[in-house]
Amino acid sequence: MNIPFEVTNWQDLETREYKGESGIATWRIIQYEMLRVRVVEYSPGYKANHWCSKGHIVYCLEGEFTSHLKDGRQFVIKKGMSYQATDDQDNPHLSTSESGCKLWIVDGEFLEP
Repeated sequence: MNIPFEVTNWQDLETREYKGESGIATWRIIQYEMLRVRVVEYSPGYKANHWCSKGHIVYCLEGEFTSHLKDGRQFVIKKGMSYQATDDQDNPHLSTSESGCKLWIVDGEFLEP
């Protein structure tokens, strides 16, 4: 993959809104050939509308959220923390955020959500 040096002002990028089961996720995206880089904000009271089995690297820039695994485990991710996961069809994850948060997310081979 060839990614040239570039500087990104994330505030200049178009935003996309995705409704959760409750609340809204707002995305700003840079898409490369096989890599997607995003800044994502979850509104207070956000709950994703699906279980996700794709891998991500997720770093919490502000606030906090909970990553729920289908096997029942839960992990609270706060500002300055991250999680890393590969694709996992057997144990997908779902995000919620009571107070809202802002995340930096890197994932591969996505062209659309």
